[in-house]
Amino acid sequence: MLFSLILFSILEFQLVRLKYEGGGDWYNDPEILPNIATEIEKRTGVKMIKNQIVLDVGDPRIRNYPFLFMTGHGKVELSSLDAKNLREYLEAGGFLYIDDDYGMDKYIRKEIKKIFPDKELVEVPFDHPIYKIFYEFKEGPPKIHEHYKGPPKGYGIFIGNRLVLYYTYNSNVSDGWTDAYGDPPEIREKAIKMGINIFLYAITY
Repeated sequence: MLFSLILFSILEFQLVRLKYEGGGDWYNDPEILPNIATEIEKRTGVKMIKNQIVLDVGDPRIRNYPFLFMTGHGKVELSSLDAKNLREYLEAGGFLYIDDDYGMDKYIRKEIKKIFPDKELVEVPFDHPIYKIFYEFKEGPPKIHEHYKGPPKGYGIFIGNRLVLYYTYNSNVSDGWTDAYGDPPEIREKAIKMGINIFLYAITY
């Protein structure tokens, strides 16, 4: 991992937020990606362009970026072309992180099935590298905001042994990348650490 960080310190990365159809607020909390980009650079030395890029799900330019992010509170709709674009991107080595900001779950699961009709969304085991690549999370994703009954969950789609799509449910990691909600410092710290892990996994594997 140390060698990887030294190599990545000479590159520069930018985070991409996906814009989707369906009426869900894909745009909420626009400061979260710039904030986590700042923390990534400060804590790991990986060079980051701080402002986010917004691209449509079906935009072929997503292939120019190793990390895509999607969030929202409501309905998500992917066209067949959107799903094809994402599948080709993920099969080519890209990574997508989806964070349910409440109300997204029942929609996003159906859309993930459009992307990978031949694969199942499975819980990511707690010993997976995404939970220990830089910071250790022995019990999976942290609980930042509770939206549903039960513990936070981290689900994924795998191609071979590589996690290409990571989906957090009842965790809301990205909400902790902003101070807009008045979360205690220790909660925000967990969210930032988990965000760093997700990004580092995306560019390393």
